[in-house]
Amino acid sequence: MYKIPESVLVVVHTPALDVLLLRRADSAEDFWQSVTGSKDFAGEDWAVTAAREVAEETGIQAAAAGCALRDWGMENIYSIYPQWRHRYAPDVCLNTERVFGLCVPAQTPVALNPREHTAYAWMGWREAADRCYSPSNAEAILWLPRFVGR
Repeated sequence: MYKIPESVLVVVHTPALDVLLLRRADSAEDFWQSVTGSKDFAGEDWAVTAAREVAEETGIQAAAAGCALRDWGMENIYSIYPQWRHRYAPDVCLNTERVFGLCVPAQTPVALNPREHTAYAWMGWREAADRCYSPSNAEAILWLPRFVGR
């Protein structure tokens, strides 16, 4: 079954703007990113996809006390990286990505899915943007202060 070319990017952050980055398990490069993932089915609500992906990849529950999931109302359309194009139907080469922020309390524990990620790090938002492999992910992190009113 092919992946749906609609995904979420979730910038997980603390009130102090420390950002959670994850290192991908399926990349030979030093590929750090925020939480990402595709819809399970075409009609799946964006926020449901975002909350599900955060839980699957980090163990963090977006609806937990002290957490706030926010749809930033931004979408990126980008070419699917060649190394992952086989996951999509043969004629699919573009993906639409909806951007969310998830504010979590400082010291929120992270439980990685080892099939997807090998490490995680909390870092200041500027450092996190510099470390991201994906330009759209870096840009979303640079927008973070505007979305939390700083």
